[in-house]
Amino acid sequence: MSGSNSSESADLPRVGFANEAFYLAFEAKDFAAMDHLWSKTREVVCIHPGWLALIGRDTVMESWRAILDNPRQGAVSFYGASYHMLSAGLYAAICYETAGNAVMIATNVFVEEDDRLCLVLHQAGYCAQPPPIPA
Repeated sequence: MSGSNSSESADLPRVGFANEAFYLAFEAKDFAAMDHLWSKTREVVCIHPGWLALIGRDTVMESWRAILDNPRQGAVSFYGASYHMLSAGLYAAICYETAGNAVMIATNVFVEEDDRLCLVLHQAGYCAQPPPIPA
């Protein structure tokens, strides 16, 4: 984890927890958990690898339903995460995703909402030279 000072770093474990919850919902193909993670009060944006930008909660959640309901959707996991406070109540997780033989770099941005962190942005794209996957 990384942060620029100790007051910021106190919140960073929560960002790690929220980021892990996102990938657990993805791996478990748990739409209810995924739906719970996304902001209900702010504009949301999602850019899946190779897709156009999806803007708005309904559109984003329709995409997740299609992905999670797809029986051919393989497992996705993450590694190499770093966590950052962008401004008060706004946080980013930067990590690498593995899906089959592909490695992508992802940005997940979270905001404070109802005493928890909720996603407002997920963007993943293929990474030409990712760091090694931990053993």
